[in-house]
Amino acid sequence: MTVPDVRLNNGVAMPQLGFGVFQVPDDETEAAVTAALETGYRGIDTAAAYGNEAGVGAAIAKSGIPRDELFVTTKLWNGDHGYDPALRAFDASMSRLGLERLDLYLIHWPTPKRDRYVETWRAFEKLLADGRVRAIGVSNFQPAHLRRLVEETGTVPAVNQVELHPYLPQVELRAFDASQGVATEAWSPLAKGGELLTEPVVASLASKHGRTAAQIVLRWHLQLGNVVIPKSVTPSRIRENFEVFDFELTDADVASLSSLNRGLRTGPDPDTFN
Repeated sequence: MTVPDVRLNNGVAMPQLGFGVFQVPDDETEAAVTAALETGYRGIDTAAAYGNEAGVGAAIAKSGIPRDELFVTTKLWNGDHGYDPALRAFDASMSRLGLERLDLYLIHWPTPKRDRYVETWRAFEKLLADGRVRAIGVSNFQPAHLRRLVEETGTVPAVNQVELHPYLPQVELRAFDASQGVATEAWSPLAKGGELLTEPVVASLASKHGRTAAQIVLRWHLQLGNVVIPKSVTPSRIRENFEVFDFELTDADVASLSSLNRGLRTGPDPDTFN
């Protein structure tokens, strides 16, 4: 199966389906990423805070896949906000990943009480201008945070990676991102705890399409236009999450999943998390 690309606002192509490694221990990461690459994933999403950049880098190095066929994302952690700290943090991440150039670098959280994300963004602009990263973006940014970045720097983020699933479809945020030319990427795309996958609506659609509940929800993301990064350490589940390009939900199916909206966050609130 061929994963479609999302064209970012600077022309860079990003796989719409990638592989996430949040909460995967570093000593299990290499095997999980290797399984993902063997399945066909070409987008890999990690972060300094995950503590597994080295495992990601090891899998990439041993894969034999040409570097220009891969799309690697990592993120700057909260304690590294600021111009010089951000540049140092980038160097440290690249050392752990074993890469010379990154595809996408994200500010992990806006941490508004620290009030340094604009200064941090200027360091990201330098990394982009220097050719050390192909695209720069943010994670967990609300519209107010995005507006401030653009107003004070003039550089629009390529991506905004946020918690997004049928319990939290982020309708207004997705619309704002789209209006600014920012691609929306979903973390925790299946929510946490497994409750979403046992919802009667999800189960009914899984039966209707002859698919698993996870495949139904991932297909919902894709048809909304989201970039999506499911994670697993189980090879069979890694493959299952990849097999979502040979069926399609109807408009009514998509609407029924969106109607599950509870405004439910399973992670921190970006307006208060620091």
